[in-house]
Amino acid sequence: MLKFSTTEVRITNSEQETFELARDLGSRLQGREVVLLVGELGAGKTVFSRGLAAGLGIADITEVCSPSFTLVNVYQARFPVYHMDLYRLEKKTDIQDLGWEDFLDQGVLIVEWAEKLDYEGEAIYVHIRVGEGDERFITVAEPPAPRD
Repeated sequence: MLKFSTTEVRITNSEQETFELARDLGSRLQGREVVLLVGELGAGKTVFSRGLAAGLGIADITEVCSPSFTLVNVYQARFPVYHMDLYRLEKKTDIQDLGWEDFLDQGVLIVEWAEKLDYEGEAIYVHIRVGEGDERFITVAEPPAPRD
């Protein structure tokens, strides 16, 4: 099992706070990360994805939307950003046929509904849990930093 160097739980009280938390994380990404997002419908996974893209330097954050029907959106930022949404995929074979592995090491891969994905490599795991009103409990677990 992957050991995390940092696990942080943050509470946000608005979409803007969730966006800012993700933007901060996105600004620290190096270009080959996998970010796995888990949370119920309406928890804020796409808001978090938009914040990540902003932190990565996307010029127009309004481009970042849930790829529920297209399955994968590609954005240009400091690095290519591959934004996947597995919500509509039910079968493991559908997910495999998507060819998501092709995006590994090509840029930053953001996966919404990541609990449907069989992936055991290093990743940043983000779990968003809904609280009262706009309150969100966001757990971010990052893999250990590479050793020099």
